[in-house]
Amino acid sequence: MTGQSVVVTAAGGWYTGAVPGLKPLKQHATYEDLCAVPDHMVAEILDGDLYASPRPAVPHAHCTTRLAYKIGPAYELGTGSPDRPGGWLLLFEPELHLGSQVLVPDLAGWRRTRLPAAPKSPYLTLVPDWLCEVVSPSTARLDRVTKLDIYARVGVPCLWLLDPLERMLEVFRLEQGRWVRTAAHGDDEVVRAEPFDAIELDLLTLWGEERQAAEAAAVEVSREVAEPQISPTKAPSR
Repeated sequence: MTGQSVVVTAAGGWYTGAVPGLKPLKQHATYEDLCAVPDHMVAEILDGDLYASPRPAVPHAHCTTRLAYKIGPAYELGTGSPDRPGGWLLLFEPELHLGSQVLVPDLAGWRRTRLPAAPKSPYLTLVPDWLCEVVSPSTARLDRVTKLDIYARVGVPCLWLLDPLERMLEVFRLEQGRWVRTAAHGDDEVVRAEPFDAIELDLLTLWGEERQAAEAAAVEVSREVAEPQISPTKAPSR
């Protein structure tokens, strides 16, 4: 989800602007209400309330894309080898119809034993085996409270929250209907995170950085700190 929200004017039109947090556009919303939201917005129905926001900003989209590029070759296109196990179908921003809920996570994945191929329908009704929400300041409460609660109720077994501004990845597992945070990683860590723990995930790449460049910059800073600063001496006056 992104950092701006859409509100409905009294005349029924649409207004886009920055807001402290996403507010529901309409209560007891129908799918027809959702379809009336402009195509360039992301619309969801959560516990009967209609929400909408613009498409992700560039840092958000870049983080999501880099995550998919890392996971995809090993799990979407994998060959069955230990480091490329395969067996998953991954989708960007799929529209999920899970009971009365209509949700659009940033990334979602299904084991191919449950979903062998992508359906031709405009939305899916099968609960994902994993999904990821990329958090922004204005949607943090919606992602962390409302949507996490819904994902638990519908039975998503594994979920990631990825925050590119705070540079943090949180991993959750559903146990007896409740989320358990199994790991929290941040900044420049190289991690293995379920359910994709066959591969290493370099978090620096998700923040748009390259490890070699970051390490070179750190070495340069350390060198500057270690070298004594010698001030030029002033010649004595005669």
